[in-house]
Order: sequence, then structure tokens, then C-alpha cells
Amino acid sequence: MNIVVCIKQVPDTTNVRINPETNTLMREGVASIINPFDAYALEEGVRLKEKHGGKVTVLSMGPPQVESALREAISLGVDEAVLLSDRAFAGADTLATAFTLAAGIRKLGGADVILMGRQAIDGDTGQVGPGVAENLGLPHVTDVRKIEGIDAEGTIVVERLMEEGYLRLKTKLPMVMTVVKEINEPRLPSLKGKLAAKKAAITVWTAKDLELDGVRIGLNGSPTQVMKIFTPPKPAGGKVIHGEPHHAVAQLLEELQKAGIPLGKAKAEARHG
Repeated sequence: MNIVVCIKQVPDTTNVRINPETNTLMREGVASIINPFDAYALEEGVRLKEKHGGKVTVLSMGPPQVESALREAISLGVDEAVLLSDRAFAGADTLATAFTLAAGIRKLGGADVILMGRQAIDGDTGQVGPGVAENLGLPHVTDVRKIEGIDAEGTIVVERLMEEGYLRLKTKLPMVMTVVKEINEPRLPSLKGKLAAKKAAITVWTAKDLELDGVRIGLNGSPTQVMKIFTPPKPAGGKVIHGEPHHAVAQLLEELQKAGIPLGKAKAEARHG
């Protein structure tokens, strides 16, 4: 079985800083991690290989430093790693990202199963997985919580997480799926895996290698653009009012009046309520 897992390297959310002049994330000096949802996709890809045989390839798009995330993936049991890295890819939205990843998968020769996390924690859109499937013309299932089985004819049965319960679906390989954290418990890297990761060769492909022009990739291929990004201001503070409801309401109205907030009819109704 040929398995491809798409991952994204994201900044550690506890260390995110924003450049007030450029309205972009400041990545210098900020720790980066594999997108947590993608860690579950990696684990599921390795489990499929262990059960059905075959090969797992990890694929990512980003700057050269993403190599560290790919080596971490290799330490967890992935066989090969490919990085799509080119200045032409910079500024890509979910549409351009999905298009580029799909081109990378085609150059790999396709796959039986393409896995990724349900969403990236820095964007939270959940759009790239379905976008890759559409570009490849493949069926896809999002929010997969369990793979029940794959038979000899290439039929796969999965459970899709719903707000209440789950939906059991059946489709044919090849297919794309995004997974949720309920699907498994990611393993820790072994010493053997860490040694293999250090020695592994990372394949790097550019836009030229993928035979892509600048029309549908990067900023040029992105119909959605971020106009402004900022850190919300810290709350100015507040006051908690305790006591019986009618006393608390009266005190609240008094505080609002002191703050210069017009009360109008609400004040009169509260007094006579």
C-alpha cells in the first residue's frame, strides 16, 4: 500500500508574536512543531503500513526549516520525506496550498491513501484536505475517527465523527481523509527511528520540478489574502458583583451609571420589577 501523509509545520501557539508593521507572524526565534492534528495522521499512516505493508511518504510545503519536521516524521516510522520549497510558494492560501500539494502527490506517482489532520492550528480552516482531493479527482472523508478496515478489492470503511455519534462510510481507494485526535494515540520516536531520521535524505522539489507556473501557486494563486492581523488587546479589567439577584442588579445599574452608560428605560423597569 502506498500511503502519503501531508503535514504542516506551525509555530508553537504559546509563542506566537505578530509584527505590527507587516501584519505577519514573527517566526524568528519561535519554536515550531508539527501541526498536532497531523501527528495523528502520521501515526495512522504508519499503522496502515504495519498492517497492510507498503510505504509511507511524508509531504510538506514550506521554507527550508520544515526539514526538521520531516525528520521528526521519519523518526516515527515514515519511510521517505519530500519538501516542496520555493519562494514562488510563499503567501499561499488554502486553495494554492492544496493545488501545490496535489502536484507533489502526482509527482510521487499518486497514493492509495492520502492522510492529513482535520485542520492546522494556525489557520483552523479544514480546507486543504478536501482541496487536495478535488485537485486529484479523488473521494474524500473528513473528520475520520476510525478506519474499520480495507479489503482486498480496495474498499475502505471508516467512521466519521459527527456532533452526536458518528457516520459509517464506505468508499474505494485511492482516497483522501482528514483525521481527528480520537483516531489513535501517537507513538514516541524510538532510538532507531531517531538515528534513521538523522541519516535520511530529504527530497526537495521546487515549482520547476513540479512543472508549475506562477499562476496558481503562492500569493498569485491565492484569491484570499490577509489584509490585517493583530493581537487582541488585553481586557481593561472588570468587577464581579455578588449577592442576591435584585441587589446585584441594583448594584450593576449603579456601576453602569457611574461609568456614564445611559440606562434609560432599563433602570426604571429594574426598580419596579
